[in-house]
This record gives sequence, C-alpha cells and structure tokens, in this order.
Amino acid sequence: MLLRFGQHLIKPSVVFLKTDPLFALVNRKPVVPGNILVCPMWSVECFCDLHRDEVADLFPATQRAGTVVEKYFQGASLTFSVQDGLEAGQTVKHVHVRVLPRKAGDVHRNDSIYDELQKHDKDGEASPASWRSEEAMAAEAAALQAYVQ
Repeated sequence: MLLRFGQHLIKPSVVFLKTDPLFALVNRKPVVPGNILVCPMWSVECFCDLHRDEVADLFPATQRAGTVVEKYFQGASLTFSVQDGLEAGQTVKHVHVRVLPRKAGDVHRNDSIYDELQKHDKDGEASPASWRSEEAMAAEAAALQAYVQ
C-alpha cells in the first residue's frame, strides 16, 4: 500500500520504520548520507495543526529513527530539523522531522548544515535527475530495518 507524503506517493520499500501513527523513510535526495524523514501517517501540513498526542508520538519515534541512522551511518551526532511553512523552507506540505546523522567535517563549518538545507530546499523537487534510484533507496531502507528494535 502506498503512503502519502504531501504531494508524493511513497512506496513501502523506502520506509524502514512504521507504527500506527507515523512512518520513517529514506530521503531520495539526502543532504548528508543517512538523511531520513519521520512523518505522521496522515497528511498534516503545519506542525501547529498536530494534536497533542500526535506530537507526543512523533518525537519518541524520531528519537528511535535517529538512533538507527546514527548507528548505521556511524554518526557522532544528529541534527533534527522541522521546517514548518514555505518561508521556513518546507517544500513538502506534510509535517516531517528531518534527521541528519553528523560526522566531524561533514560540512565546512558545523552551522553550514543550515546553508546546505537552504540550498537543498532551493533545488526543490524539480530535478528528478538528482534523485536516488528506487532500488538504492529500498536497499538503504532494508539495511536500516535491521537496526530497528
């Protein structure tokens, strides 16, 4: 069964964590290796539109997914990002937490990750040539599933 992520349909093969209220998927155009997204199961455009129990479900799952990608990609830290609205850089109208496993030297300056996010968002979704293949994404999701406990 396909999942909806804003204006996109997501194949189950790219999802590595799924619970009743949410799912975590690999990113077709990662900012850094291991960049994943954690989203509510139903399409909610703005963070403020989430119910209190939805917020309560989102962050423990994000913590769990972050632990998985940090281990798998041998990160030393994590950056969590919620871009809520067009002016904040949200390109998909569906609440999601972006999780970025971090390593020393992965960007020029540590805070340059935000410049990378802004550049990534300006590229938008309009360049399918830069997307990873479904096969590569499915392989990464399958590998991450082995770390989900």
